[in-house]
Amino acid sequence: MPVAPEDGFDDLDPDPIVQFERWFHEAAASQQIQEPAAMSVASVGPDGPSVRMVLLRGFDASGFCFFTNYESQKGRELLAHPRAAAALYWDPLRRQVRLVGRVEKTSDAESDEYHASRARGSQLAAWASEQSRPIDSRAALEARYAAVASRFGDGPVSRPPYWGGFRLVPQRIEFWQARRNRLHDRMLYERQADGTWQRHRLMP
Repeated sequence: MPVAPEDGFDDLDPDPIVQFERWFHEAAASQQIQEPAAMSVASVGPDGPSVRMVLLRGFDASGFCFFTNYESQKGRELLAHPRAAAALYWDPLRRQVRLVGRVEKTSDAESDEYHASRARGSQLAAWASEQSRPIDSRAALEARYAAVASRFGDGPVSRPPYWGGFRLVPQRIEFWQARRNRLHDRMLYERQADGTWQRHRLMP
């Protein structure tokens, strides 16, 4: 598989959010990655850690946002233990970004805005699914969806009160680039008490 040129990794932007934006747009522009926003998120519950894939729906200096049912497994775990780790991997660019930090709920306004941008079918599904709860059959799930669709008719679909966003506010951001002979490049950014970032190159 191709790897990036051997130079330039020491020239990463001093601001990891700026650097993430650069890599994210390069992943999207490559047209070789079906879902550049696919992100694994790990939380901790009573039985230990759990991980799943979500979609990154926005990022800026305040953090990295994704949306879910707050009553789902990940929602309950993140509300009880508001710390998380996340990772994005872009193959064939052979790049990975890892995030670790605290988690907070997005504002109602942010959640409303994103909900309003979703396809109508996704809006209805947020009402139909008690995410992570058992259900008897696919037919039962389809029946719940049909009931919700009938309830809202042709009108707007409001955001369920139990559905919204989380923002991962990173304390650590690591950029990883595959290199020959497994001498991979790794650069760790750590947030300091004054809000600035300090960089450390890590051995592979």
